[in-house]
Amino acid sequence: MKLNEKYLILSTISGAIITADQATKMWVHTSFQLHESIEVVPGFFNLTYVRNFGAAFGFLADSHPGFRELFFLSMPPIALLIILAIMRGVPAADRWSVTSLSLVFGGAIGNYIDRLRFRYVIDFLDFHIQKKYVWPAFNIADMAIVIGVGMLLYLELVRGKKALPEAEKSNSGPTSDSAADSP
Repeated sequence: MKLNEKYLILSTISGAIITADQATKMWVHTSFQLHESIEVVPGFFNLTYVRNFGAAFGFLADSHPGFRELFFLSMPPIALLIILAIMRGVPAADRWSVTSLSLVFGGAIGNYIDRLRFRYVIDFLDFHIQKKYVWPAFNIADMAIVIGVGMLLYLELVRGKKALPEAEKSNSGPTSDSAADSP
């Protein structure tokens, strides 16, 4: 894979996520009343229109509105620049890392568009178990971010385990002191 191909992959995956995310959010925003819910799978999954003024799981939703707006309007561009900087260092043949970073990049842009337009993020995927155990509502951009970060963590764990035996091999060889003592 050439250097330009990884940016083509980034553009394609991010573009698909942004398109699907924004299309579904617009459908929910124009077809549902706020907090309206449609049961899709009884006792397990609803489509529910929620406005999230915070981050994941409502983090910072109750903070001062001025701080919250400044924070959520300034952090995504910084995160996107960091992702692009990381992408530069990713080997062109490492498609899993390129895909993972592309998922996070597209998800971040999808939610950032909402922040710019509405000052909140539209969430609507509402999973629960008989309404007793409820997962916070989320959207396609959130799914892309979580999957991308999960893939990156997995890749680092796998690579770390592969690097560990090699490091142990290099450390188990003779040291300079033991080499001097041998005949």
